[in-house]
Amino acid sequence: MVPHLVPRWPVCLFQWRAACTLGACVPQSAWAGASRTPGPGSPRGAVGTSPLVRRGGSSSSSRAPEVMLTRERYPVQRLPFSVVSEEDLAAFERITPGRVVTDPEELEASNVDWLRTVRGCSKVLLKPRTTEEVSHILRYCHERNLAVNPQGGNTGMVGGSVPVFDEIILSTALMNQVISFHGILVCQAGCILEELSRYVEERDFIMPLDLGAKGSCHIGGNVATNAGGLRFLRYGSLHGTVLGLEVVLADGTVLNCLTSLRKDNTGYDLKQLFIGSEGTLGVITAVSILCPPKPRAVNVAFLGCPGFAEVLQTFSTCKGMLGEILSAFEFMDAECMQLVGHHLGLISPVQESPFYVLIETSGSRAGHDAEKLSSFLEHVLDFGLVTDGTLATDQRRVKMLWALRERITEALSRDGCVYKYDISLPVERLYDLVSDLRARLGPKAKHVVGYGHLGDGNLHLNVTAEAFSASLLGALEPYVYEWTAGQRGSVSAEHGLGFKKKDVLSYSKPPAALQLMQQLKALLDPKGILNPYKTLPARA
Repeated sequence: MVPHLVPRWPVCLFQWRAACTLGACVPQSAWAGASRTPGPGSPRGAVGTSPLVRRGGSSSSSRAPEVMLTRERYPVQRLPFSVVSEEDLAAFERITPGRVVTDPEELEASNVDWLRTVRGCSKVLLKPRTTEEVSHILRYCHERNLAVNPQGGNTGMVGGSVPVFDEIILSTALMNQVISFHGILVCQAGCILEELSRYVEERDFIMPLDLGAKGSCHIGGNVATNAGGLRFLRYGSLHGTVLGLEVVLADGTVLNCLTSLRKDNTGYDLKQLFIGSEGTLGVITAVSILCPPKPRAVNVAFLGCPGFAEVLQTFSTCKGMLGEILSAFEFMDAECMQLVGHHLGLISPVQESPFYVLIETSGSRAGHDAEKLSSFLEHVLDFGLVTDGTLATDQRRVKMLWALRERITEALSRDGCVYKYDISLPVERLYDLVSDLRARLGPKAKHVVGYGHLGDGNLHLNVTAEAFSASLLGALEPYVYEWTAGQRGSVSAEHGLGFKKKDVLSYSKPPAALQLMQQLKALLDPKGILNPYKTLPARA
């Protein structure tokens, strides 16, 4: 059973509500796994020149509508790279025997991002198993001036993981071995995050990173994009938890900084250059990452709040009263809940509210955590910050509550064309942009919703419409980016820049920073063969 919080009642008198009311209209299979694995076949189809998604049919490429080529949709010109020849294919076959893919049908999935918004036309995909093979591939491509698109699980949101033109796709899918684990995990870049999570949990540890796409994404891709995710509030970014990297540079040089040392103050911390570089400076082949001990007690509370001011006060109170056991604080507005109910059949576990928050605690003593959580819940109810709520402690019910938050993206994709923005803002101004846009767009938009990681100031802003509209896009951009810049925010909180956001980088970084980034790119990849057309604005 899941406890149901009754407003203004002492915690010890909370009534109990049957857990089956949460998603009672949804088959059990719909809850299992899918909500935490948005990979290829989730949202699909797109049109226009913005990060947007169109509802569509099946995940099967044979039934899904064809995605327009990136080169036809966007104003981008191919750089003067060489074209793959038969001699090149023969050379690749010698380096990776039996693992050179040229079949167009097999290449199709790797040419299209999982949001189905961009599509390249690569004619070859390589599947190395070792760092040495990656080194040989890049050395050869550097000599031949062949562009390379590194690819992990292909779950990126900004078009950074697929070719723009005919770049060679270098997949890390077969580089999936754990090298060692002693509280610090050392593994190849192609290990799937969910499989690593299971591996370390069997040894009483957890990964410091958790994403909705964990069933598909690769740890190397996570590091390359500096993925944020659901545990950021507790464990921080990968810039802190990654201890070492092995990276192959554009000319095939292997940079082995795969240390497991917690402290190493010897010169420049080179690994930081590659965390978040999105494969433009080097190809990550192995990762050393610090794993926290597995918490013994996990609780999730799903609460209704009467306004965003109360959401902020609840967060402030939460930090003060839950302190060291607080591991996540997510929020969503009423329209998000309406969408997951309408499109996915998920039933709200609490009374209808203008806002909802999901709070997770993770600690080592169940009794200690329960006492702190009870005190917190009683406080927020007594002061009117929360009007209703429900609590879960067992794993199945915890996942059911998390699904309400994690499946918002899926519900949005079924609502029509979706214009997606992932931004960081000062917490006190986080929702103001949503309110401003609703007033600005009026009937042009079907829904304007806001949700995200309140604990780290990350807003996921989404606007839906029945169909793509150039006038709606014009009302959104550059307004959203200018508004964000006015608050000294970031135009990309955790999704990276990839192909779609590279030209708005200047809204978050000054000219001197952009110049230095260009210089670093020129130093490490002088021919520009690594993931071209991504991350950095095109030179004039």
